[in-house]
Amino acid sequence: MVTVDPLLAGTEPPPRILVVDDDATVTEVLTRYLQREGFAVDAAADGDTALARAAAAPPDLVVLDLMLPGIDGLEVCRRLRQRAPLPIVMLTARGDEGDRIAGLELGADDYVVKPFSPRELTARLKAVLRRSQGHSPLSASPPSLEGVIRAGDLNIDPAARQVHVCGREVALTAREFELLAFLARHPRRAFRREELFEQVWGWTYGDTATVTVHVRRLREKVEVDPAAPVHIVTVWGVGYRFDPEPSPGPAS
Repeated sequence: MVTVDPLLAGTEPPPRILVVDDDATVTEVLTRYLQREGFAVDAAADGDTALARAAAAPPDLVVLDLMLPGIDGLEVCRRLRQRAPLPIVMLTARGDEGDRIAGLELGADDYVVKPFSPRELTARLKAVLRRSQGHSPLSASPPSLEGVIRAGDLNIDPAARQVHVCGREVALTAREFELLAFLARHPRRAFRREELFEQVWGWTYGDTATVTVHVRRLREKVEVDPAAPVHIVTVWGVGYRFDPEPSPGPAS
């Protein structure tokens, strides 16, 4: 019996993945694996080519190595994120924690450490694509049945996947939206970083600094004063909680 991934079932054309890596072997192996999984794949070996191809034919997701000739991966990530909330999954070396944090700060949705399993990477790509397309496993009800979550000057519309602050729409990445929506669906409940990593990212292991970075980015976008957040509040010794009513708390 053949099992068809719901993400790809009935998709015409299939999701397009742009793989950006100067290692020809990595690119070839990953391209073959993704094509076998039903994706359309394009490839680029340097930053300039990647930006040109993304502009000519915007992909559904970018797999981006940070170590590239010419324009490095961080700069490519920054330029791509300036254009649109395009899902980006970074490839990093095992010891490059600083680059991983920098990439997440620029808006990357996830990262995978080299050497990696193509199967694990594909699973992560599918998870990011599902979230970017609104197919979140976290919703207690179908998105069309979810009402707008209102919290002071902050409005979250799960069905439209839109967020407004003081009447102005703000652009969030897929992961930022899912993190905010998850916290807002559980108001005043404190979550440990490990819990958020598992519930929002869908992984039981990994670098929980990812959560910290995304919280900081969310505050910069949805809090009137990110240095004194009133909605995404730090619970010292635990993690974070969402307060629907203004209740100023520490920012770290």
